[in-house]
Amino acid sequence: MLERGKISALQMAFMMNPTILATGLLLVPAITAKTAKQDLWLSPIWASFIGFMIVFVAYRLHRLYPKETMFEYSEQILGKIPGKIVGVILVFYYFHVTGIIVREYGEFVSGTFLHQTPMVVIFSTMIIVSSMAVYGGLEVIGRCSEMIVPVLLVLYLVIFVMLLKDLDTKNFFPMLENGLGSSLKGSVVLQSWFSEFILVSFFFPYLRDQDKGMKWGMISVFSVMFYMVLTNVMSLLLFGKLTASLTYPVMVAARYISIADFLAHLESIVMALWVAGTFIKITVFYYVLVLGTAQWLKLTDFRTIVLPIGFLLILFGIWSAPNLQVLSHFLSTTAAFYLLSIQVGFPVILLIIALIKKKRQQMKGSITG
Repeated sequence: MLERGKISALQMAFMMNPTILATGLLLVPAITAKTAKQDLWLSPIWASFIGFMIVFVAYRLHRLYPKETMFEYSEQILGKIPGKIVGVILVFYYFHVTGIIVREYGEFVSGTFLHQTPMVVIFSTMIIVSSMAVYGGLEVIGRCSEMIVPVLLVLYLVIFVMLLKDLDTKNFFPMLENGLGSSLKGSVVLQSWFSEFILVSFFFPYLRDQDKGMKWGMISVFSVMFYMVLTNVMSLLLFGKLTASLTYPVMVAARYISIADFLAHLESIVMALWVAGTFIKITVFYYVLVLGTAQWLKLTDFRTIVLPIGFLLILFGIWSAPNLQVLSHFLSTTAAFYLLSIQVGFPVILLIIALIKKKRQQMKGSITG
């Protein structure tokens, strides 16, 4: 095994939480409001079923191949050449997706705070910090998540509590005006975020308490769903129909906070929360990309390719989209089907083939026996 470190199932859950939420909290309310309208708070609930399903699929594959990741057991399930083809697809896929995440980070920081800073500088600083964590291995990433994520989740709840006096419950109505259809349509994009829980398949082999892997994976899915619902409710009750027209509703919401003319302008806290969460998200995707590439190339140490891949991620961040408008349009349209086809389609197909092969082996064993 290339990775010699071990993490707990709880650390894995902490890692996965910002891996989904970091970019989701800023963009989800506006994206879902365009189709779900005042029922946008329901969309994360429907989308979470994909998260629960993919954790189950990943855990079943892990039980069949307990010491291997998707890059490794795809060769056993499909054969060497088809498995290698799946591996190269996954490598390029994670290059592209991580580049998109880096671009989202750069667009937000550049557009919101550092207007005069070249975006390549913003990319590079985050990649340098993330590469240090990736070079340290899974244990370092797990410990960083254990320290950062609980603070992020608590502070986010504090921000919500501070906004309670400005919320208008009338914006909930008319509830289910068009039935469940609009909220289900709004969940399609969110399903692509929840499908990212397939990343747990890269962590299951390295858990100290593997019997708790699925339990904490499911708890992490529920936590993500809860915070997405909370974010959508906050945006809906604060902005109403304007939610769909705002690029970053949560950032705008933080500017509403004013308590006794003393506590105000808390958008800097949202910025700090988001940067810390995005650091975990980029690091997790970066690590999976490095580990998977090393396994696909049959390297003896994944650390030798950390910096070269980091440099390529800066380039992919530049190439992924020309501007924020194009990126937002991609994320709210074709990206959902692109992400779901790889992150749900591939694992489900692999599991079905693996179960068929296992059943055939059992039938052959019973006949020969």
